[in-house]
Amino acid sequence: MSLASAPTLTASERARDGRGSWMPTGALIGAKVLELRRRRGLMVALAAVTIGLPTLYFTVRLIEHAASPRQFGPAGGYQQFTGVVVAVLYVFGFIMSATLGCTAGTADLGDGMFRHLVVTGRSRLALYFARIPAALAIMVPMVTAGFIVVAAVSSLAAPSSINVNGAEVPLGLNATQFQDWAAQHSTQALCNLPQTGPVKVLLPCGARAATREAVIVRLGHQPTPTKLSPAQIASAARALAASDYPLYRSVPQRPPWSLLLESWAWVLLESLVGVVVGVGLSALLGQRTIAVVLLLILEVVLTPIASRHIIPYMLNVQRGVIGVATAHLAPHALTGPGSGTGFASVVPESRGLAWLVVVAWLVGWTALGAWRMARRDA
Repeated sequence: MSLASAPTLTASERARDGRGSWMPTGALIGAKVLELRRRRGLMVALAAVTIGLPTLYFTVRLIEHAASPRQFGPAGGYQQFTGVVVAVLYVFGFIMSATLGCTAGTADLGDGMFRHLVVTGRSRLALYFARIPAALAIMVPMVTAGFIVVAAVSSLAAPSSINVNGAEVPLGLNATQFQDWAAQHSTQALCNLPQTGPVKVLLPCGARAATREAVIVRLGHQPTPTKLSPAQIASAARALAASDYPLYRSVPQRPPWSLLLESWAWVLLESLVGVVVGVGLSALLGQRTIAVVLLLILEVVLTPIASRHIIPYMLNVQRGVIGVATAHLAPHALTGPGSGTGFASVVPESRGLAWLVVVAWLVGWTALGAWRMARRDA
């Protein structure tokens, strides 16, 4: 059949076909997903980092605790959850999402298929916009699977007690139960629990409570050595437990559901940023390797510097770094004093401004990538 006799599409048929639309069709997105999934090495690397690393870490902790419970604590718990979410899912989630995004952004160019796709009459913008949901369709399930592993072990293998200066204090007690425990373990309570009130009862820890001479310290007075009976020591331990209960209650036994949902959404937001920026940067540069290296430097080098040090005359520039903005959007339980992560930015930034920075990065890199794709030579 000659070109002259080849069938042509009418305007209505072309509209139903959707080739001229800038919106990607489901079939086009599905084709991009299949194209990415065929890269076996990349898929194995994504699964190994996002799912394999948390699984390996908690497997080792479970084996250690089963082999020697006294030497190794429980595998799960609140602090284990916050630590793994921040150190693994947040950091490596962005790196792997950016890697996948860079691959999606340059797959057609690297394989030499971009020219053939353009010849079909498909919109260049549709070809570009199909890459973002395709990459997210792969990345979101992997990140979610890794998060489920972390959440499950942290909740099911949570410790039943917390170590406070050497004293094993049971978790999950109400105010009355906490005071009863302190009265029954007055030595541990008075020697190890923090005493922040105006009256402190100091015991010579190591001796028997019934025979010891306490030192009572009142604010603004000289310390007074006093012989206390066991009942008085138990009463002092109860009073100390009553004053320390708000601090004790602030240490959860396991991550609550609200923290699990907020952390999951936060990790997915970081993955979304990694994919969108990776697709946009790689499309702008026209190659994957340099884009991956630049985003790796951003996450590993520039973001820690920008978030942990205030640089004179560059505070607004630091606030514009995407890693600083997403750090301010983290759930407070992941960055607070009791989290144990040390994940806190010293750069002041409101949550509203942080959201503006995130939206600007998403829209900006999407626009740059689409602009370059629309003007790229086929």
